[in-house]
Amino acid sequence: MALMSFQPPKGTDDILAPESQLWRRILKLWEEMSARYGYPLMLLPVFESTELFARGVGETTDVVTKQMYSFPDKSGRSLSLRPEGTAGAVRAYLNRGGQAVFKGAYSGPMFRYEQPQAGRRRQFYQVGVEYMGVSSSEADIEVIELGWRFVAAAGVDAELRLNNLGDAECRPGYLADLRAYLNERRTELPDSMASMIDANPLRILDSGPEAVAASAPRFEDYWCRPCRDHHDAVLAALDSLGIPYISDHTLVRGLDYYTRTAWEYIGLGLKGAQNAVGGGGRYDDLAETLGGKPAPGLGFALGVDRIAAVSTLDPDPEIEVFVVSETGPKEALHAASRLRGEGVGVDFDAEARSVKAQLRTAGRRGVPHLMIVRGDDIVEVRSGGERRQMPLREVASWIRGSS
Repeated sequence: MALMSFQPPKGTDDILAPESQLWRRILKLWEEMSARYGYPLMLLPVFESTELFARGVGETTDVVTKQMYSFPDKSGRSLSLRPEGTAGAVRAYLNRGGQAVFKGAYSGPMFRYEQPQAGRRRQFYQVGVEYMGVSSSEADIEVIELGWRFVAAAGVDAELRLNNLGDAECRPGYLADLRAYLNERRTELPDSMASMIDANPLRILDSGPEAVAASAPRFEDYWCRPCRDHHDAVLAALDSLGIPYISDHTLVRGLDYYTRTAWEYIGLGLKGAQNAVGGGGRYDDLAETLGGKPAPGLGFALGVDRIAAVSTLDPDPEIEVFVVSETGPKEALHAASRLRGEGVGVDFDAEARSVKAQLRTAGRRGVPHLMIVRGDDIVEVRSGGERRQMPLREVASWIRGSS
């Protein structure tokens, strides 16, 4: 019988060491920073009702019409793997009553059926936050700042681009004029985009010809007074915090639920259309769209795949100590167990191989410390050319002091 060779599905990847060590460091950093800004962990289903995304993300968006992995369950209900995180978070907020201020942070895989290319996969990993129940510009700034600081801490050289997409008062006038403009330029659009003019004209600005987008009507010429005041307050706060930004009148994001502030973090090391490591915005009408009481909200999502692709961080060290035993793996196991119990990252060779072979393994893995065990309580620790004899009970403290 011929051996079968299974490959990961198209548009998915196996992320293993050493690449996964960088992911681990980025995700650790995310947990630390999101908690520091007051966003508790939020664990949400990987699949939801298809109708949730159709109503929340937008029935005419590419995400809903072309990219969702949807399927009937055994009861005939239509479910979809989540293509993004916000709709599920707002659904959870409404299930809790949708009344109080709510903050939450998440991380996990998202799924979209699209043509795989650099920076665009069918299974991709995102981190993000949602902040609901607050309409002030200070909430916008907190969320923008968290994303900005995290992207920088993750070793990504980026720029912040932002726009204001108006609201229910001023957006209708803008959309009417935008449709008129796009109809005048219809011959410059691909056939697939010309059909979007009536249903989803903002999508053309997001992914259509640059020349058409550059000359399109600008949201700022249509803002109502509250939208203008909100935008001015956001820019003033960014200036006061020393966060650089670029105002981009063509930035609209790809989802229907955004209102007012919208932004992207552009990774300067990424090329082409997939150069954003993430972005976000306000979605003040989304709770009502999903059948709840009106509630303002905003958030962002960042792509860990793209962040890892351009991060300048060093991967987390796999382990701190490699135990080499001169007497066999039993002694190495006991020594490793003791150090692990004291919070030290340790590994050892569980096969009865020679000391030379064990040392070669440690060398390949780039472990900063070696510990030689010989069957008694005194061990030899090697680090950076230094060799010391000490009792096993002192090793953890010595390693912490030398790190």
